[in-house]
Amino acid sequence: MTPPPAPAVPFRQFVVKVNSRCNLACDYCYMYFAADQGWRAQPVSVSDETLRHVAHRVAEHAATHRLPAVSLVLHGGEPLLTDPARLAAFVRETRERVPAGCEVHASVQTNGVLLTEARLRRLAAARISVGLSLDGGLAAHNERRVDHAGRPAWPAVERAARLLATPRHRRSYAGFISVVDPDTDPAEVYTSLLRLGPPAISFLLPHATWSRPPPGLPGAEVPVPARPTPYGDWLAAVFDLWWHADRRGARIRLFQECIALLLGLPAAGETLGLQPFTAVVVETDGSVEQVDSLKVTYPGAAATGLHVARDPFDAALDHPGVAARQAGRAALAPACLRCPLLDVCGGGHYAHRYREGHGFRNPSVYCADLDRLIRHVAAALRDASPPRTAGQPSSRDQPGEVPA
Repeated sequence: MTPPPAPAVPFRQFVVKVNSRCNLACDYCYMYFAADQGWRAQPVSVSDETLRHVAHRVAEHAATHRLPAVSLVLHGGEPLLTDPARLAAFVRETRERVPAGCEVHASVQTNGVLLTEARLRRLAAARISVGLSLDGGLAAHNERRVDHAGRPAWPAVERAARLLATPRHRRSYAGFISVVDPDTDPAEVYTSLLRLGPPAISFLLPHATWSRPPPGLPGAEVPVPARPTPYGDWLAAVFDLWWHADRRGARIRLFQECIALLLGLPAAGETLGLQPFTAVVVETDGSVEQVDSLKVTYPGAAATGLHVARDPFDAALDHPGVAARQAGRAALAPACLRCPLLDVCGGGHYAHRYREGHGFRNPSVYCADLDRLIRHVAAALRDASPPRTAGQPSSRDQPGEVPA
């Protein structure tokens, strides 16, 4: 008998698009140069009425599921094209509406160009943390991050990073999001980012699919065993620098999650593991969507047909796409189910599994790269483990052990 599906896991992260446009024109952006061009039909800025609906729906969801905390991510486009006073008012209203005992962790993810002392003071007063998106700590790493006139964004981004690193603003500093470019020197990128003093770094694989493979990787014509691993090699090199240094300096989420999963501990993330994904997006027109990464697959992939003015977030939990994101092993390809790395890899990022005509039940387009990274981290853990005494169980009998 087929077991019944697991109950839906409530959303805990609410990504709110406060502006659908961006003041930069990075040619690799998964929002503006993806298969889905739905952003063109969105209002430029979210209305106050829509924000009120969002605050109500977040509070409703938190009350229904008795959530102790929720995450409110102010996103775009570029969210700081919206007045920080409006962002602060929205966060304040959400906090006022959620049940007693539910904490609202608010953050803004920005390219940093518009971040000034005055804006940062306003965000800090509202307890809104700030994450920066950049591709490295040097101008040469950010040459593709330019405005619509082709002018480099780096000088303003560097100022923003150094402003956040000052003692008066350190509490607001959430860290960096940085997309991996295997053509760059991993040591140079990593050490240059550390010089900007982030508390955390999230290295992301470029959003891509088997039908639209990432730079440096072939499409489905090359099977997984024969695929090169430029992204895995790059991340493994950074891991070694991080592992053999003082890891208290900057947390690297991908590596921490990988270690936790190898040790049999739970870890929540999009790239690794089998934990149910618990994020939902609200566009500037109030429509409820799945995560933006799906926009690299095909037009309309992220849509749910729901709207915050009429639908609770619980309705999105019943959407087939959300259910698939929360299905764990049941949504994976046969090859993934046979893989010894399954519990750590989890099939990779959901969007990265897509192949036109075959859907999402495929290994990740980064399958070989993830294999390379996970085995590299596992080897470091084995080397760091104390030697066994006679009669002590082998580490291979412990949770999370990965074959060499």
